[in-house]
Parts: sequence; C-alpha cells; structure tokens
Amino acid sequence: MKKRMISVLAIVLLLGTVMAACSKNNDAGSASSDSAASASGASASAAANPVKIKLFAVQEPNIDLKTNKFTQFVEGKFNIQFDFELVTSDGAKEKRQISLASGDYPDAYMLTAYIDQFSQNDLLKYGKEGVLIPLNDLIDQYAPNIKAALDNDAEFRSFAMAPDGNIYGLPAYSQCFHCSYPNKMWINTQWLDKLNLEMPKTTEDFKKVLEAFKNEDPNGNGQKDEVPLSGSTEDFGVRIVPYFMNAFVYNDDRNYLMLSGGKVQSAAVTNEWKQGLQYIKSLYDEGLIDPGAFTQNAEAFKKIGENGDVQILGAGAGMHPAIFVNIDQGNRNSKDYDPVPPLTGPNGVSLAAHDAGGVPAGAKFAITNKAGMEVQIALIKLVDYMFTPEGQTNGASGMKGIDWTDPVSGDKALGEGVEPKVKPIPAVEGEAPRNAGWSGMAHFYMPKDYRDSWVQGEDIYDSANYERRLYQATLLYQGHEPKELFPIWSVWLDPAEIDEASMLQTNIRTYIDQNTLAFITGNKSLDKDWDSYVQGLKDLKLDRYLEILQNSYDASSSGQ
Repeated sequence: MKKRMISVLAIVLLLGTVMAACSKNNDAGSASSDSAASASGASASAAANPVKIKLFAVQEPNIDLKTNKFTQFVEGKFNIQFDFELVTSDGAKEKRQISLASGDYPDAYMLTAYIDQFSQNDLLKYGKEGVLIPLNDLIDQYAPNIKAALDNDAEFRSFAMAPDGNIYGLPAYSQCFHCSYPNKMWINTQWLDKLNLEMPKTTEDFKKVLEAFKNEDPNGNGQKDEVPLSGSTEDFGVRIVPYFMNAFVYNDDRNYLMLSGGKVQSAAVTNEWKQGLQYIKSLYDEGLIDPGAFTQNAEAFKKIGENGDVQILGAGAGMHPAIFVNIDQGNRNSKDYDPVPPLTGPNGVSLAAHDAGGVPAGAKFAITNKAGMEVQIALIKLVDYMFTPEGQTNGASGMKGIDWTDPVSGDKALGEGVEPKVKPIPAVEGEAPRNAGWSGMAHFYMPKDYRDSWVQGEDIYDSANYERRLYQATLLYQGHEPKELFPIWSVWLDPAEIDEASMLQTNIRTYIDQNTLAFITGNKSLDKDWDSYVQGLKDLKLDRYLEILQNSYDASSSGQ
C-alpha cells in the first residue's frame, strides 16, 4: 500500500498538483527565493560554524537529500548542517521504532506522513517519557508563522495540541480537497455512450449499467471479457463497499462509525447496513463485481485498467483514476473514465465518505531530548519557514525558477474566483529528476485556500491539469457527507485508555471486514447469520469501544 501511495503522489507532484501552501498573511522568511542567488547569498552571510543537526528522514525516489537544492538552500539560509539518518520507504515505520528503542535517536524526526509518522499514541507516550520535547515555548519565541496558524486555525490546532496542552509534534496539515472525499467511483463513459446508457443515479441504475457492461460487449471484440467493476484493498478509496454502502447508511471506510445527536454509533450493526450488504451481494451473485476487488492490491487493479490493446474495465473505485489507469502524456484510457456522483439508495439516502481535509492524525515532525537549545531553535526556525507560502512551496514542490514560477496574466487558479499565486513548471519528457524539493518530507501547512491558488489549465483530460479534473469530480461529492461527522482523525484519546481502544479498534474492524466479505460472497447468510454477527460484535466489546470514543469526543468538544 505504501509503495502505491508513493507512486500516486509522485505522479501528482510531477504534474505540480500536490500543492504546497502555508500560513497566509505572514511575510516572515519570504525574501527572494531564486534558487541559486538566494542560496549563495545566504551562504555568504552565514556564520563560520553552522549548527549541526542530526535528522531522521525518509528518502523518496528521485530525491537525494544530501545533494538536494532545497537542502543546500536552507543550510545556507539558516546556517545549519544536516547529518541525515536516511531510511527508505520500505519498512520506514519499523526503522523509526528501532531508532527510538535503541536510545541512540537523532535530534529530530522529519517524516513523510503518507509513508510513516508518529501516531497520537506515540506522541503522548514519548512526550510523557521526555523523549519528545514540547514545542510550545519554541513556537512562542521563534516561530511566528506556526503560532499564527495555531491561533487562527482551530482545526490545525486540534491536530497539533495534545489534551495536556502540549505540542509534541506538528502534523502534515494538507487540506487536499479531492482527498477529503476519497471513496469515489469512476465509470467508462465511452461504454455508456456506445450502449446508449445514461450516467447512473440510483443503485438500481448502476446495477443495470453493470449488467450491460457484462453482457453487451461494449469493447466490441466479440468476447465476453469485460470486467464490469473492480477495485482493490488499500486505504485510498479503492475498496468498493463504502461507495455502495453510502446509498444505505454512512460508511466512513475507517472504523464504520457515525454520529447521531452527538452520540457515537456503529453503522455496521444497523438494518441499513444489512440492506446495503444485500444489494452488494446481488451484484456479486450476478458476476458484476470482480472477485479480485476484495483481495488484490492496486498494482493488480491497474493491470485490469491497462489491459493491453483491449479495454476491459467498466468502472473502478478510487480516490482518483490514476490508481487504475495511466494519466501520463500519450495515455489511451484515462479520458474514458468520469466520476459517478453518489448514488441514491431505495430509501432516498445519498451519502459520501468525508474526512474533513484528508489530514492524518499524529505528527510528521518532532524534536527529541537529544537536541541542544541551539539545535532546537534552528529546527523550529527552519520549520517556521515552511509555514510561509514561499517556504512551503520551495520545500514541498521544488525551488522557484526550477519547479514553479509566478503566474502571468490569463492564468487561472484551481479554485473558482481565487487569485493565482503559484504556477508549476511542468517536467519535460526525458528530463532528469530536478532534485530541488523535499516532496512529502516538507508537507507542513497547506490549507485549502492556498492549494486552490495554484495555476491549472482548463482541459481536465490533459495530465498537466489533473488536479482540476479531481477538483471538479469532488464537487459532485461535496455536500453529501452527513450533517454530523465523528472526527476520529482529530479526537485525542485518554492516554489511560489508548492501548485498550487500539486493541478494540483492531479486533472490531477486522471482524466487520471479515464478515462483510463473508456475507457478500455467500459464505455466510444474511438471513441466518446476521443476529450471530451482531452478537459477535457485542462479545468483542463494541459498546465499550464506543464508550471510550464518546468520552474522548465529549472532552474534545468541551475544550478540555
């Protein structure tokens, strides 16, 4: 899964669509960032003895942090010298854990959140042990941009500040609009046109479309080789159950939790959940769902979407279509797939999974007790720079003049009515890696208004304008989230209950996932085995799990 996320994000970064942003209305650290001139100027004025920083980081493909242009720029700008402790993406979490357990850990960790980061549990554990130091005083004294974000952005503050009032680490706060509605469905509209079918609006419409895809030879090769619907098993919107279940009852594709009247509930024990399973089972029984969707990884999913010379995929689940088809220049299939809006179920329900911005709970940056005061100050000033528009863009997307430039007259921002501020410089086919930014390692503060200010062209099927395509698709899902959402991503649990809650969460989710598959495939009967399934959840202490979450939610809501 992690490899797949890296490759997807790398595609988007290449197109200039993973957009860096930072705290607005703050000009600190925003001197000219022309890469060569700024770096040499900063170096010329640097003190003779730079501050040496031992930094743990993940080195992503096509990035060499030691020779990286942004590395050189900030070393000169802040008079620092990095001693990188580099790990690869594979096993990054385990290597971080080994680093901490050894006792020989670095001054700081600057992680890549979509590969690995500290969990809230980690922050509280290592914070209480004194391994991770509170950042509050450093921020107050040396980081005006971080402080402004904490003061002015309540959601960011909820991610960063632990229940005891300390900030043990900083999150990767990227309000990715299209990521915040991950469970989308993409359909082959070329096949719809060929078969004179309309975009499905209801669950029954969708079933009829899949039946036509299976039986009416839309690819025209005279063979019954079409795969009406497929997906895979990772966390980026590719599981097929949530999209369909949201036409019956809310499915968050995480822990199957919902909020009603301020009360945390499980959707997976409701009659509506049972009805949703009955519908999905009916699709499976007719051979309309690829059985591999419940077992395969994204690489196998993409082999279906890119099936040589013959197109065979009718519809695919995913946050975006690059998961299952190529979107680079010269691709054959990308333009054929368009988003299906949330379906309406038999009871008039039409919901969409939403996570309020796609921000993962936890922290990507933390300073340890090995760092002396001089190192602590240098680190917080460096990160504070990446809370400015210039610093975040240079860090995450590459240096100005290499990977981005200023917009010109006629350029249009991604967001409607938003002033364009950053214009990506697309990579040229065959061009060597620019190695001018840190990519996800530098993702710190990217609110939606800044991401919306990036220049994007109008042709949504041009790979250079991929972010606009995703933005427009997501508008179809916006507003379909429930009026009440349980914000599990930003609710801090009571430290005394974290281990218990973690065990319950794992056991309950595994049980629900296993039984969902069993009911869909017919290994269990919804008529005969439903009651025992519900009892099984009670035996796994579902009520206790909901109680823990309720208490934490109430404490968070009351500002405790």
